[in-house]
Amino acid sequence: MEVSNDSNPCIVKENIEPPEMPAGCFSSWLRRIRYALLTNNGVNVPCGECNACCKSSYFIHIKPEETETLARIPKELLFPAPGLPQGNVLLGYDQKGHCPLLVDDKCSIYEHRSITCRNYDCRIFAAAGINADEADRAGMQQPIQRWIFNYPTQRDRDQHAAVKAAARFMRERAACFPGGAPGTAAQLAIVAIKVYEVFLAIKAQSAQTGCVPSDIEIAKMIMEANAKFEAKYDAPKAHQPR
Repeated sequence: MEVSNDSNPCIVKENIEPPEMPAGCFSSWLRRIRYALLTNNGVNVPCGECNACCKSSYFIHIKPEETETLARIPKELLFPAPGLPQGNVLLGYDQKGHCPLLVDDKCSIYEHRSITCRNYDCRIFAAAGINADEADRAGMQQPIQRWIFNYPTQRDRDQHAAVKAAARFMRERAACFPGGAPGTAAQLAIVAIKVYEVFLAIKAQSAQTGCVPSDIEIAKMIMEANAKFEAKYDAPKAHQPR
């Protein structure tokens, strides 16, 4: 607690920290978010009352096959998605940066929300070691900082370290990639989750041989791993991950 500097010295103010939010076992979460990225089945995020992502000035991509979602959004709120085939649209935000479908602080089409919303998981920022300033989403600062993963095994710690290493490499070595590294913090985190195994392999190689690939070689490994992950997108799995 701290004593106020106001005229009344008896007033005591409390520094109230927001409660931590358990993000779950890291390895289990990582397996499920990777599965969600491959299948668009959505993720189960224990948001509680938090709806910060709905107030963070996001453009929501909606695909033409999402007919149930499109049928529930006024057409004047949608506009063509730049660089994507016809029929792909974006849902913007209002003057406050809020999703226009947020009514009385709740999603008005929750049961029919877009795949983008179903797949969104702000734990990706905590996983990749990306803070709210890097994400450039002031409204996301508290939820990003509050997520706390747990590590029941060394594997959990090694995988989290590898995801962070992937994000850090892409952020600090952007010049090693043709066209640069992923443009936004969310894209950076997602790619880090897709390619983290590259850094597990580098760690193992270094332990055995004492050699580490050059930055250009690592960048090439990242691009190849990302392409390999993306190639799995058209081969959906029949069962949920265990």
